[in-house]
Amino acid sequence: MRVLVTGGAGYIGSITTRALIERGYDVCVIDTLEKGHRWAVDKRATFFEGSVGDKDLVMLALQGVDAVMHLAGYIEVGESTRDPERYFHNNVDNAKVLLDCMMACDIKAMVFSSTAAVYGQPKRVPLLEDDELAPINPYGESKLRFEQLLDEYAQKGLRSIRFRYFNVAGAWPDGSLGEAHHPETHLIPNIINAFLTSDKAVHIFGDDYPTKDGTCVRDYIHVCDLARAHIAALEALVAGEPGGIYNLGNGQGFSNREIVHACAHVIGLSEREEAERVIIDEKRHGDPAVLIASSQRAYERFGWKPQYDQVNDIISHAVLWHKNQLEKKDN
Repeated sequence: MRVLVTGGAGYIGSITTRALIERGYDVCVIDTLEKGHRWAVDKRATFFEGSVGDKDLVMLALQGVDAVMHLAGYIEVGESTRDPERYFHNNVDNAKVLLDCMMACDIKAMVFSSTAAVYGQPKRVPLLEDDELAPINPYGESKLRFEQLLDEYAQKGLRSIRFRYFNVAGAWPDGSLGEAHHPETHLIPNIINAFLTSDKAVHIFGDDYPTKDGTCVRDYIHVCDLARAHIAALEALVAGEPGGIYNLGNGQGFSNREIVHACAHVIGLSEREEAERVIIDEKRHGDPAVLIASSQRAYERFGWKPQYDQVNDIISHAVLWHKNQLEKKDN
């Protein structure tokens, strides 16, 4: 079976592409390489460089395709607030071209990588799929708007499974493929890079939240667990099953201090060295104390649960990846 992965040169997309190929799928990838990397695309995949908004390219890439995994899109919250029109153009307008091309090719199955940002500020924890959708930034709004487009295209026969999740981390377990954003804004790779490469401090924003250690608690999911969920959804759709909306996460959450401590432990820093490298800053406006999403619905339908649900497992794989990258630079 042939699958098109959009955004397949990015972090999640490249891991998912490899996982699909390892499972025996024929995979083609579309990516602009604006955020992704050509070296990250599995050599066994067919690669098309360009945008999902390029109708001619998409129609070419869709030849022989049975289903689409849509993982392309801009993802930075801060950037979205500075340039919302760019986010809506890429995440909604361009993606609509993809949908129209799918309809023209009679491809009626899509797995969409959405975000828990569609919920906005949670009114309860853990978040459930039926909770109010009230995104508080253009990134979340653009993802929600595309979900609404999927609802509209369902009237044309499209079946979609959408995954909403918070923080993705980790790497391919042997450290051969992982996260490489430029610039990097995510907590775990920034902590790891700071601890591995310099005396740069690690900043924690606030330590007086109503949590177990005073720092914010966030839901993390290993990137390989995320890929497994996408493949399970793909197989359900190809089997003719209906679509649906599912949250994904570890179900417990880890505090910022726990993440910092786990990174220090895996890298081998002493408690004193760790303490010397951590700076507590003022709280950031709008940061909820706890963000956790329930994955019960995904478990009930797909039997999915995190294989890597311990923070040290997630961190260990990420550290191995970043060490490998540093060794390549040194050589």
